[in-house]
Amino acid sequence: MGKCYTQLGAEERGVIMAMKSHGQSGRAIARALGRASSSVVRELHRNGYRDPRSAHMGRPPLPYDAWRASGRAQRLQRKPRVRRKLHPSLPLWQRVRTLLAQGFSPHQVAGTLKRLYPDQPAWHVSHETIYTAIYAAPRGALRQELVALLRQHKCARRPRGQGANRRGQFADLPSIHARPPEAQARLVPGHWEGDFLKGRRNRSAVGVLVDRRTLFVILARMEGCSAHAALDGFGKALAPVPPQMRKTLTYDQGKEMALYRTLSEQAGLSIYFADPRSPWQRGICENTNGLLRQYLPKGTDLSVFTQEQLDAIAWRLNTRPRKTLDFHCPAEVFFHYCGKPDIAQQVTDELLKLMQL
Repeated sequence: MGKCYTQLGAEERGVIMAMKSHGQSGRAIARALGRASSSVVRELHRNGYRDPRSAHMGRPPLPYDAWRASGRAQRLQRKPRVRRKLHPSLPLWQRVRTLLAQGFSPHQVAGTLKRLYPDQPAWHVSHETIYTAIYAAPRGALRQELVALLRQHKCARRPRGQGANRRGQFADLPSIHARPPEAQARLVPGHWEGDFLKGRRNRSAVGVLVDRRTLFVILARMEGCSAHAALDGFGKALAPVPPQMRKTLTYDQGKEMALYRTLSEQAGLSIYFADPRSPWQRGICENTNGLLRQYLPKGTDLSVFTQEQLDAIAWRLNTRPRKTLDFHCPAEVFFHYCGKPDIAQQVTDELLKLMQL
């Protein structure tokens, strides 16, 4: 337990004034009050006290006045500090709250405001200021509503399980270490990471594909968790993607990829597999899975989601500014590389329209 600090009271200030008038030192006063000597010294300095022994230095002595010190302390308690930039009555807070309600993180809100209003510092706010504004709200329904706008609104994170890997192992899989250097460096789009997002009791799943360069997300509805379901679901998801945007796919060694050779031929891309128990080798997809849990919570039967609903969820992620893209949206960058600048501009226009709500 930490120590509880209380402000000096009127009685304590009276003791300080009486003992100082008798020439007592700050340490002696602190012992009498049961306070730290630094607290007494600061109290004297803040209220203009000057030691009579300093008269020979051309500074007239100034006694400590408990009444004046108490009055100054009360004025400072009432005096407002710098006005909060995110006060609920200001338009900036309404813009911030609108973006949070759209699923933006405080980092993304701060970066988007700076990008859309580069020459207007009054509209700039840091992510720490946004967090402070949320958690500084009084406890109650309002604070619960604000915290609910954050993706991770739990008071503590539960550590990941460290159980043994029970998934089957394949032989002679193409290793991630043989992946082209351009895929590792994220220089060009078309290099994807994939995964299965499992539902309740691992009986349903949604296929997740993320482009390493643009962070563009594709969600595929799966008719189960089998290898044939993965082949059919990922095949349909990759079919509309332009051929130049289908180069490689990096996956973990899950049993659902048993038919990876067939998928590689159908989709026209090379498939590589990460090392066992090495999720950091597919860190982009793992991070995306965490973002998707906001819309597809654990313990949910994912089979109830239609492909149209999954497309809408993916579009929300793809039209959300990302820090690693200089706060551009994945859809903007992806369609720019696809040679479709009209769609990229449409995404930018929708973001500007959202800021005017």
